[in-house]
Amino acid sequence: MPGERNDPYRNFRFRVEVEGLEQAGFSEVAGFDASFDVVQYREGNEVITPRKLPGLARYGNITLRWGATESLELYEWVQECINGTVERKTVTIIAIDEEGGDVATWQVIEAWPVRYTAPSFNGSGAEVAIELLELAHEGMTRTA
Repeated sequence: MPGERNDPYRNFRFRVEVEGLEQAGFSEVAGFDASFDVVQYREGNEVITPRKLPGLARYGNITLRWGATESLELYEWVQECINGTVERKTVTIIAIDEEGGDVATWQVIEAWPVRYTAPSFNGSGAEVAIELLELAHEGMTRTA
């Protein structure tokens, strides 16, 4: 459409939804990526250069960071995993435009906690206490 702009989305305007959890706002989401293994194959009568075939798809772990609050929901999810009940959840990362509307969405499928880090404290510091949760998952899709 003439006059329509395709400005990139701002990386500080986002929200994260973790299926069934009401966690407060996140300060950072990092690491959601996908890559493929490359399998090299050569038949005996072919030239010396091998063919490159797609192998397994691999997804990087996702790291969520947020300011510590009284909410314990994500920590309790970690505790359930430690106690032997690994509940996989869908995590949705949503980019927001300048007007506050949803403009791009990524869904992370079958996510579960693999690492939790409690905040660091420093008597002379002034920063927000940050909790960290690392999630393994089995795939991601961009839905919008």
